[in-house]
Amino acid sequence: MMKIFAGSDHAGLELKNNMIMYLEKSGYQVEDLGTYTNESCDYPDYAHKVAKAVLNNPGSRGLLVCGSGIGISMAANRHPGIRAALCRFTLDADLSRRHNDANVLVLGGRLTGIQLAENIAEKFYATEFEGGRHCGRIAKIEI
Repeated sequence: MMKIFAGSDHAGLELKNNMIMYLEKSGYQVEDLGTYTNESCDYPDYAHKVAKAVLNNPGSRGLLVCGSGIGISMAANRHPGIRAALCRFTLDADLSRRHNDANVLVLGGRLTGIQLAENIAEKFYATEFEGGRHCGRIAKIEI
């Protein structure tokens, strides 16, 4: 069973909570690393928590949500070995996994509806990395 570490700021809290319920119903083990309230907070704090947890638990994945998804993905991608993909469509999720071996799914809480977010997550967590020609490209990310 894949473990998923989830985190959000206040703007992503509602979608994160909905996604946790969806992912657990889908058979994933999810650990919520916060935030837990609607009180204003800083998205980098949760990006760093999730990134560190994913890096320290081989085979795990992450889920991050902020208002747009942009800021939290930037913060997460500061960690070598993290490939956080902001996905707006299921095709983004598919390609980010198959071609980029993304290990953290990022969603925009103010921009992505629940049904679309569930479809994106289903594609992201079920899709395998293709390897092959993509391995060299991924290695070039970690300069």
